[in-house]
Amino acid sequence: MSEPRALSREEASRLRPPQWKHACHALLYAPCPGRLFGKIPLRFAVLMQMRFDGRLGFPGGFVDLQDVSLEEGLNRELREELGPGAAFLRVAECDYVSSHVSEKPQQVVAHFYTKQLSLEDLRTIEDQATRAKEHGLEVMGLVRVPLYTLRDGIGGLPAFLTNTFIGSAREQLLHALETLQLVPREQLQKAVTVAQKRL
Repeated sequence: MSEPRALSREEASRLRPPQWKHACHALLYAPCPGRLFGKIPLRFAVLMQMRFDGRLGFPGGFVDLQDVSLEEGLNRELREELGPGAAFLRVAECDYVSSHVSEKPQQVVAHFYTKQLSLEDLRTIEDQATRAKEHGLEVMGLVRVPLYTLRDGIGGLPAFLTNTFIGSAREQLLHALETLQLVPREQLQKAVTVAQKRL
């Protein structure tokens, strides 16, 4: 597998089918005032999913640029993978974050989006995800990313980062956590360092 390479949305749009396939994925998040064990602030709820191949990724999938825009294709994929709870959800061009290209095993351009929801809307998606068309097939279930580090220095985010992620999903997650300031920078860097030592 080749290392994903970042490129601009404009550069990505010049890579056309059928030679290039385009995939769009979205990180959905919401402010979350809860505390784990009444002590550890959760700050935000961030959704990822367990995929059919046992890897972690974000909801979304391949889009056909001959028929739809990136965002139309992503919204269709989100409805298929997240179910009726996502009927209200509309990801727009203003939610676009980045594009990455990889050439092996196939030529794929991966587009990434982030969308802030209310905690109530995010819970609605979680509650109805098992009714999604792809539940138990392409999607094995939704998971929340633990955005804290436990007292042992390993549990929480550092342990989560040692999982296997599809494509550039791990890098997309870390980039979003930093740029959206969902985790304090120093805590995020420490979590990454601990995870790298354990990989």
